[in-house]
Amino acid sequence: MSKRVLILHGLSGSDFPHWQSQLAMDLIKENFIVSFPSFPNKNEPKLNEWKEFLKKELEHFKPDIVVCHSLANILWFHTCDELDIKLDKLMLVAPVSRNRDIPEAKTFFPYPIAKDLKANEIIMAASTNDPYMSIEEAIELQSKLNIGMKIMENAGHINATSGFGKLDCALDWIKRVDECQINEELEK
Repeated sequence: MSKRVLILHGLSGSDFPHWQSQLAMDLIKENFIVSFPSFPNKNEPKLNEWKEFLKKELEHFKPDIVVCHSLANILWFHTCDELDIKLDKLMLVAPVSRNRDIPEAKTFFPYPIAKDLKANEIIMAASTNDPYMSIEEAIELQSKLNIGMKIMENAGHINATSGFGKLDCALDWIKRVDECQINEELEK
């Protein structure tokens, strides 16, 4: 059975050539089922509007894996305590600092540190020079969330503007199957 991957964009979207657009295409080529919706008012988002949209999409699509970029991470932090789901995997890429002032997205801040991110396996990717979150803040967030982290050197906000029209490590991580799961399948 094909895994279902929900890709959630940040402020202003992740249109081509953003790595999320590339990831959606690559996953489809690998026979994953993909949903890559466009949030309403993506240039001036309202938290409650995005939360309701996300909840409807989760109910309708029923993903196994969720991939968040930028503001979508913050949306997930605000929403996950209200969800009755358990994902296989959750990828948090380039979250935004709790101390940022983003006028277009002011309803998203401050945000909570979720106790349960609703996934069996979670990874966060951060950059050493992200203008929206320092590496020190990223390490602090990763520690509070108690999750794994990939640190990317000089990757900016890990978006098309930073040169990421493709992010192969995201595809590789999603495709990777745990050895335990492979062994269980071999024993059947």
